[in-house]
Amino acid sequence: QVQLVESGGGLVQPGGSLRLSCAASGRTFGDYAMGWFRQAPGKEREFVAAISRSGSSTYYTDSVKGRFTISRDNAKNTVSLQMNSLKAEDTAVYYCAARQSYGRANFYNRRDQYSYWGQGTQVTVSS
Repeated sequence: QVQLVESGGGLVQPGGSLRLSCAASGRTFGDYAMGWFRQAPGKEREFVAAISRSGSSTYYTDSVKGRFTISRDNAKNTVSLQMNSLKAEDTAVYYCAARQSYGRANFYNRRDQYSYWGQGTQVTVSS
C-alpha cells in the first residue's frame, strides 16, 4: 500500500504560478513511477504529467508542455508539479498517482495504469 497526500493548491490569477506537492508513505518510494492528473467540473480525469521512478524520464500532455514541470525527490518521498503561466483552463482538482514500476525509465500516462491515488487538491485560476 502507498498513501499519497497532495498539497499546494489554491486560487491564483491568470499568468501566475503554483507548486503542488505529493507526499508518499507506506512503501519504497523509489520503486514507484508517479503521475499527476486533473479533473475539471463535468469532465473526465485527464493526464497531466508523469515521471519515472528514477526521475530520468518525464512526459507531459501537450497543453502543459513548457509551462509545467514534474520532479521528484526520492530521499524525501515527494513528487512535485511546478505550474507556471497558469490559465483559466488549468482550473481543476489535481491528483497525484503512483504505480509500481520495474523499469527505471518507464512512465505511464493512462489512469488505468495507476494503482494508488491521493485525495486531490483544488487549483483555481481566476482574476
